[in-house]
Amino acid sequence: MKWQQAVRDYQHYLKIERGLSGNSISNYTYDIAKLILFLEAHQLTDTPIDIGKETVQRFIYEVAQTLNARSQARLISGLKSFFNYLVFEDHRTDNPMDLIESPKIGRKLPDTLSVSEINDIIRAIDLSKPEGERNRAMLETLYGCGLRVSELINLQLSDLYFEEDFIKVTGKGDKQRFVPISGVNKKYIDIYRKEVRVQLKIQKGSEDVLFLNRRGKRLTRAMVFVIIKRLAETLGLKKNISPHTFRHSFATHLLENGADLRAIQQMLGHESITTTEVYMHVDRTHLSEVMNRFHPRK
Repeated sequence: MKWQQAVRDYQHYLKIERGLSGNSISNYTYDIAKLILFLEAHQLTDTPIDIGKETVQRFIYEVAQTLNARSQARLISGLKSFFNYLVFEDHRTDNPMDLIESPKIGRKLPDTLSVSEINDIIRAIDLSKPEGERNRAMLETLYGCGLRVSELINLQLSDLYFEEDFIKVTGKGDKQRFVPISGVNKKYIDIYRKEVRVQLKIQKGSEDVLFLNRRGKRLTRAMVFVIIKRLAETLGLKKNISPHTFRHSFATHLLENGADLRAIQQMLGHESITTTEVYMHVDRTHLSEVMNRFHPRK
């Protein structure tokens, strides 16, 4: 079996069996491409079937010199997954990555904004420009519904169930969930779609997309990053913020105000409660307040 065929089969498995998105599949196979380039650079003829632990150890050692601990761990995890797939499909009897340990890394706590900082960012939007109403509606939705940036740009008009106070969100692996939406958030979306979006010449294929650029097409992830970065610069905000910062802030503020962790997990679309539990570490003051309020021997 050649590397290209093995990678194609693995991508098909990730899409069909695991239900992963295109972005996730690209991330999984990026490190395999690095390994293939390493083999070519060193004129090694190892195939996916016969490559041994000595070769992969040499590859990891060489590549690791330029990577931090977190990137090293991701690289090792991605390759382990690929070779586990080959074992599962009976192409191999062993995983050459089994004896390679990932570096110890601490759990990175998410950056968050305070409620006042979020209000300041939204107030900094220039509403005299047509895209201002769109940007306000977008940021209200990022924060108000805790969306990933990919979920935001793919939100459709047909996903809005305003009478029921919900929106339908398509997350990782095309998994869908319903997320509550506030009256304030609905108001700003309605202003945008009824006063600004209707003025656009919408391109074919984007008729149902909620947030559009000036050319009537779906926004890109990069454009949302740029919008937020410019607003932060306008305010002189020193924090390194991104669209995901609004999602982190959504979860943190809900937790601080007493929301149930399971409910937050459902709204964020996390498969595992462990992923959501990272927010328990963001504000230890909140944990002390919970103890003092609810423990019988306070």
